[in-house]
Amino acid sequence: MSSRFMVLATIATVAALGWQTASAQASAVTREQRKAETAAANKAGKLTPAGEGGAPQAKSAATAGSAVSREQRKADTAAANKAGQLAPAGSTQKADVADAARKPTKTREQRKAETLEAKKKGELVPAGQGSPAPSK
Repeated sequence: MSSRFMVLATIATVAALGWQTASAQASAVTREQRKAETAAANKAGKLTPAGEGGAPQAKSAATAGSAVSREQRKADTAAANKAGQLAPAGSTQKADVADAARKPTKTREQRKAETLEAKKKGELVPAGQGSPAPSK
């Protein structure tokens, strides 16, 4: 009876594996087909943006392209540069420029003395914290 059981088990296993292989081949999609489907979905705006995990969102008409060509933008920028209308790179806030132009009112020695006095009183802000240390 055990040999009969082994034969039936072998036949059942072969049948299951054969069915699984046949169904996999019937539904197999080639890499090229998958790439074409993904490209079409991307073009139609039906892909989910990376990291968002939500439902696919259609692209808006506003992001379809700019009304001004790249060459026109470059020409406009070059003309603004010649006219001196471009802001310099870096800090361009008026308050920052005013602070940089202002002369100091205290000497280095005065600032050092004030800092030492604040240290003795425990009024300095601890490194990495946003508020002074509590008074004892």
